[in-house]
Amino acid sequence: MEKIGNRPTTFFEFPAESCSIILASEIHQHTGSFKFRAARNLVSKTPNDLFSAASSGNFGQALAYACRLFGRKAIVVMPDTSAKVKIEAVRAYGGQVELVDVSKKSRARRVKELVLLHPEAYLASAYDDPLVIEGNATLGEEIANNAEHSFDVVVVPVGGGGLSAGIVQGIRRSKAGIRVIGAEPLLANDAARSLRAGRIVQNESEPLTLADGARTISLGQHNWAILKEGLSDILEVTEEEIIDALRKLYFLAGHRVEPTGALALAAVLSHPELFAGKKICCVVSGGNVDGDLFDSLLGKSLI
Repeated sequence: MEKIGNRPTTFFEFPAESCSIILASEIHQHTGSFKFRAARNLVSKTPNDLFSAASSGNFGQALAYACRLFGRKAIVVMPDTSAKVKIEAVRAYGGQVELVDVSKKSRARRVKELVLLHPEAYLASAYDDPLVIEGNATLGEEIANNAEHSFDVVVVPVGGGGLSAGIVQGIRRSKAGIRVIGAEPLLANDAARSLRAGRIVQNESEPLTLADGARTISLGQHNWAILKEGLSDILEVTEEEIIDALRKLYFLAGHRVEPTGALALAAVLSHPELFAGKKICCVVSGGNVDGDLFDSLLGKSLI
């Protein structure tokens, strides 16, 4: 068994005028996103030999790699519109990929069908599982305990809530007193609507946002239990603001990120009045982006 743990996140100062922005970048984490933290913790603490999960790609990659490290197997259900780079990565790490047309059948429904076919499998949620949240909490602890930076606010992307709940949990453990604010696409704003309503509000279907990591139907129950009290706010950003942040991350910081990874910076740049004079940590969740899509979003070819 290979003894591979999480890579520490990279802190990078982003140029800004009215506030201090530090990027907590997970693009160099194993499998290219924070999801490895969750998947490794889940697989290492679960005895099952087979895992089945729904994923837009990042958790699928992380789960396949974690299963390979621990001698297990993974079946990953992905939308047939998923980025090719993510589909190919899951397969490269040894995972079995099941592609579904989400307009006809949801990923969650197909995963449940697979579990009926394979009752020995562990149904692995990408976000709604205490072991997933616990794994992601390691990033919250790294942010809170950073020796060089003392943050006023952490801004974190929100999809199903696994990362944001983990950040809240890790910061609570460290007793750092840092505020946590979510960043969510306006086209997929179920979490923001949930926070305003005081209960989980679902999207009617998988949202068609560029930020594929936020294409969830709703927050998970375990996540909501933490986020309803742990988040100060959730800021909604447009697709144009996501693209603008993605471009700035590349041209000003040299970060090649996926659209979901640009959500936190997009929220700060589009709501500058909320962050004036503050020291902010923007979580860059991952860098697994299809090359053609990235080039088109930059508005130029990188070849």
